[in-house]
Amino acid sequence: MEDPLDNPVWHALTGPHAAVALGAGAARHYPREAAPFSAISVATPAAYADLAHELPPGLEARLFRRAKEAPPPGWAVLSARPIRQMVADSASLAAPHPAEEHLVALGLNDAADMLALAEVAKPGPFGPRTGELGRFVGWRASDGRLLAIAGERFRTPDHVELSAICVHPDIRGRGLGAALTLRLARDALARGEAPFLHVFPDNPAVGLYARLGFRERATLSILWHRRAS
Repeated sequence: MEDPLDNPVWHALTGPHAAVALGAGAARHYPREAAPFSAISVATPAAYADLAHELPPGLEARLFRRAKEAPPPGWAVLSARPIRQMVADSASLAAPHPAEEHLVALGLNDAADMLALAEVAKPGPFGPRTGELGRFVGWRASDGRLLAIAGERFRTPDHVELSAICVHPDIRGRGLGAALTLRLARDALARGEAPFLHVFPDNPAVGLYARLGFRERATLSILWHRRAS
């Protein structure tokens, strides 16, 4: 039986995030303005036929898969990159960070500020509706500027992914990234959800997450596949 974390987007879009999912059959998509990711249940020609539905012409399907898989005929490979999946539990998580007490909850009214920060800090895919996928917390300067955020993205019945962890370049080095990560991880554990995250192997944040108590569970592949013209 497949572990949901081996195919996290599929289990999110057919589980807790089913209400926002596009597609049917053996394929699903997030709305692009929320997250640019798609999923298939299995890597078969029939699943890729389902994947073609609801996929705008010319756009690639971005898939999290357990292994690097070749698409069926009629599809082209644009990119295939390994990514580390890291998980934490209550026993491994580091002690609270002093900066956690200065973090604030963010909501839909903060969407414009979050998007503006993401454009500067570049934490990865972040769109106008990303904030709708889960809880977000942040740090605001005394003048009200939002300068650090982190939130939740993929969610399975037992796990929640921490994502969009970013700090404005002007204030990096103050421990806000650690504080944001620990706050969300602790909140998830209190709800009975295990926190996990994804990070590219060459990202220096790998060491930070390890120090905070996250351990590598698996190396997945992010595949960008597009229908051949």
